[in-house]
Amino acid sequence: MSEARDLVLIGGGHTHALLLHALATRPLPAVQLTLINPDPTAPYTGMLPGFIAGHYGREELEIDLVQLADRAKAHLILGRAEGLDRDRRLIQLKGQPPIRYDLASLDIGITSGLPDIPGYAEHAVSAKPLGAYARAWERFLAALAAGDAAPKVAIIGGGVAGVELALAMAHRLRERAPEITVIERGRLLPHIGRRARARLVAHLKRMRVHWHEQAQVAKVSAAALRLADGQEIATSLVLGAAGSRPQEWLQGTGLELAAGFITVDEHLRTVSDPNVFAVGDCAHIAHAPRPKAGVHAVRQAPYLLANLRAALGAGAWRPYQPQRDYLKLVSLGDQSALGEKWGLTLEGRWLWYLKDRIDARFMGQFRT
Repeated sequence: MSEARDLVLIGGGHTHALLLHALATRPLPAVQLTLINPDPTAPYTGMLPGFIAGHYGREELEIDLVQLADRAKAHLILGRAEGLDRDRRLIQLKGQPPIRYDLASLDIGITSGLPDIPGYAEHAVSAKPLGAYARAWERFLAALAAGDAAPKVAIIGGGVAGVELALAMAHRLRERAPEITVIERGRLLPHIGRRARARLVAHLKRMRVHWHEQAQVAKVSAAALRLADGQEIATSLVLGAAGSRPQEWLQGTGLELAAGFITVDEHLRTVSDPNVFAVGDCAHIAHAPRPKAGVHAVRQAPYLLANLRAALGAGAWRPYQPQRDYLKLVSLGDQSALGEKWGLTLEGRWLWYLKDRIDARFMGQFRT
């Protein structure tokens, strides 16, 4: 009997969660499986706006990685990866001994942090990773209830994510006459169709959300955000939702990177190392680049499973080709949503319930 090989999953992102779910019923042959993640749960991005708006409880958007790892017979290590020694095949962990691997897969997501802005690290929170934002939002709500904070929020980043979260927060705080401001360095909602943009702008006006276009943030302090033109916006919570940044420790791995993201081939395997795979937002698909979106992470799971099997000599390689367009569902704060695909835009409560069913089906897999 051949010696078992070590497969280590770094990060509990959506692709890895679905992979573990599949391995619970169809394990890989002769494999010791390990999952590394900083927390025992992983938040599901699709339900975050609903949680912020108050439609879901915190526990409803958390994937229980402890239960999932147990079902898949995987060893769960609660820790944060901070390096990869590819020569010795070791994953370096913060404050813990390194972990050996034969095959490794990274699904560590991205950050929306803005470290170049003075005061950001001390006085703001990033929308990604989601766990920190969810905790900060709960603390902010508690401070409001205690009278220790004002209902004033500034969001750095006026893309779809920033606008969606602005509408969610405006809905949650609607009884408190909130002052919510979105700051965008370019044009508001630059990456969405004209009709969808017009409707989302109308909803911002309806919810009395303010915005600044062509505006640069110069500094964040404990009680205000200052723009480059000198204007100050009083705020009790500053949220960063501007674009996506890769995890900085990837720079030291020696893997080929594209703007800091791990370059992978059509089999989701890094172009630098046949023993390392990468999926989700931390990966750059060289043959078919796409904007970061959760839908790609979900659809990569069966391809990753097939290709890990192939790498272990137990199946055929399966190339992944991401779709060019997909249904984008944007929550509007209340229980309604806007949908866009192929340039068509629809809106209504029925889209919210469609989204809710999709999310419930996704999360239901992990609660079996």
